[in-house]
Amino acid sequence: MVKAQPGRVLVTGGGGLIGSHLTKRLLAAGDEVLVVDDFSTSRRANLSEVERHPRLQILEHDVVSPLFVEVDQIYHLACPASPVHYQRSPVQTMKTCVQGSINMLGLARRTGASILLSSTSEVYGDPAVHPQDESYWGNVNPIGARACYDEGKRCAEALFFSYRREHDVAIKVARIFNTYGPHLQPDDGRVISSFVVRALHGKPLPVFGDGSQTRSFCYVDDLVDGLVRLMNTSHGVTGPINLGNPDEHTMLELAKLIVEIVGSDARIEHHALPQDDPRRRRPVIEQARAVLGWQPSTPLAEGLARTVAYFRTSGF
Repeated sequence: MVKAQPGRVLVTGGGGLIGSHLTKRLLAAGDEVLVVDDFSTSRRANLSEVERHPRLQILEHDVVSPLFVEVDQIYHLACPASPVHYQRSPVQTMKTCVQGSINMLGLARRTGASILLSSTSEVYGDPAVHPQDESYWGNVNPIGARACYDEGKRCAEALFFSYRREHDVAIKVARIFNTYGPHLQPDDGRVISSFVVRALHGKPLPVFGDGSQTRSFCYVDDLVDGLVRLMNTSHGVTGPINLGNPDEHTMLELAKLIVEIVGSDARIEHHALPQDDPRRRRPVIEQARAVLGWQPSTPLAEGLARTVAYFRTSGF
């Protein structure tokens, strides 16, 4: 790891699931943190535990507009991350991915800051290769309903590596697989938040198709640890590096497990598959193990129990 002294760190999208947990982690490490978020798809309440911290500044701002600050590191997380949110405003999603990245890369170039992109496993699309390692170029529908996010993130990756080649900006690219935990929003359409909230209210859990499609779920604290480790690598380490849990589960297994943890009598309903929904998703994390010394450690049942407890106490 390179970083030894606390610094001034910018977290775009700091009010989201990952950003809020990352902010707490950075403050605990002694950093001065500037959170930038327009709170269009996140909640300021996610930062309630630390909002009065003397080393935290929260700025309501859209990264599509330029930002003039002095920082040492930039975690660029800003972007709607759930299908419900990014398909609601597809043009704005593309602007956030592309123009937002241009603005943050320009800031990194001017200040000499290291900058990390929270890319996504969605760059692999509906993969024809399983499991997915970083050498796979993906199978993405460039004109489908999900393209605003999938192709937006692919373009963001291209921008990051272009700034590296042309301007020697210190970039890091993390391809994040499904992440969950406290601070998920109840109405964001993500499978775990949807299943948990419906199970808590005794409503049917919607499983698409026969439920055999798979995902790999990483608990948010594990994911944040991976991001911090990646950011603090040497200048020569750029990624992309997969960050996710290689423990693969079907949607039907997930639904049944959540019903069991909640202690609900909610039933499972089957619905038609949405367009371009990936059939299988599991990361190869050998690079993360070798380069970062990282792998997730939170079992799914344990992480889900913490997530259920959060939703119970939050009154959703």
